[in-house]
Amino acid sequence: MELVSRILSLPGEQAVVNLNQPLKRFKGNPILSCHEVNRVWTDPRYQVKTVHNVGITQYQDEVIMLFRSHLRNGISVVGVARSKDGLTDWRVDPQPALKPCRMGDDFAAGADVKILMENEAGGVEDPRISRIGDTYFITYSAYHGTIKDRVRVSLATTTDFNRFVRHGPLMDVDMRNVVIFPEPFDGAYAALFRPNDHNIDCIGGVFREIRIGFTKDLFGHQWDLLEEPLMKQEEGPSAFSDKIGPGATPIKTKYGWLNIFHGVRGTMDGNPYTLGVALHDLEDPRKVKVSNIPILFPSAADCKTQPEDYVHVPNVVFTCGAFRRDDGTILIYYGGNDTVTNVALTHEDVLVALCERYPQNPLTGEPLYDL
Repeated sequence: MELVSRILSLPGEQAVVNLNQPLKRFKGNPILSCHEVNRVWTDPRYQVKTVHNVGITQYQDEVIMLFRSHLRNGISVVGVARSKDGLTDWRVDPQPALKPCRMGDDFAAGADVKILMENEAGGVEDPRISRIGDTYFITYSAYHGTIKDRVRVSLATTTDFNRFVRHGPLMDVDMRNVVIFPEPFDGAYAALFRPNDHNIDCIGGVFREIRIGFTKDLFGHQWDLLEEPLMKQEEGPSAFSDKIGPGATPIKTKYGWLNIFHGVRGTMDGNPYTLGVALHDLEDPRKVKVSNIPILFPSAADCKTQPEDYVHVPNVVFTCGAFRRDDGTILIYYGGNDTVTNVALTHEDVLVALCERYPQNPLTGEPLYDL
């Protein structure tokens, strides 16, 4: 059986990816850390300890990164960085783009500003970006200021990455991850949802499922979530056995929509996060093939820091953004240990082959190929 090998071009080098090594870490990782941000955000209020979980898109002739950072008081904010090639020479904007909202920010007509301020007072996290027409739709997790662990995935929009308009929660229900497909299906928009729960371990139960929802109005705060999960893990052995969730905005290819998701398996030494891949049908995103084989495991290479640096959560790789080049190369941006921002490169042919040759039952996690 063909191994499916592709050669990728990187600045100053070439890399090979295949079914045994589906991703190639960029040698210049981390591409952004707290040190670059703190050199720009010199106000003591905005000094940060982490830079991770970034949304990615292309705007005009630049790659735009929306990055999450922990301030020193523990609250998360979102900043903007820009690069010509999406790998090097990142320029950080002088102020956070999204922080807990307040009077004077830009709100959509009819928004209950007081409620939105309460919803976001605990911090804003994990932006995903979907371009639809000339508008960029940004979903992000908004944490309540006083209710512990209450999170509403909320929506902001922009057309220029300078002005951001708050629209409030997508739904009045706790969700942890919501990622919008960047094209409609038969007049309705689709999104992948991971429900939130309040169990202390943040694993098991609804953390093991991804659901799909549809709406005809992205601003209507009404989503029809299918009762049957789209993807679900049972308790059998799996790198994704204890938690799964949508990651990067789905990427359109000739084969279907590639969905880079995260998975967690509880161990005696914590809950390591891996990255997985699924392939959704081009016309009907409810039809999905899920690779049983992860594409990235956390390693020491994912969190290169200085000796005095804070490291937030060990053994984590987590993505909120990826994009496809014209030659089928895919750049996946991921946080290492919830501390620094990295990028890895792959090819659509390799990811699709993993989904088709080594699939799992999408509702149990059971392998559908012979071992």
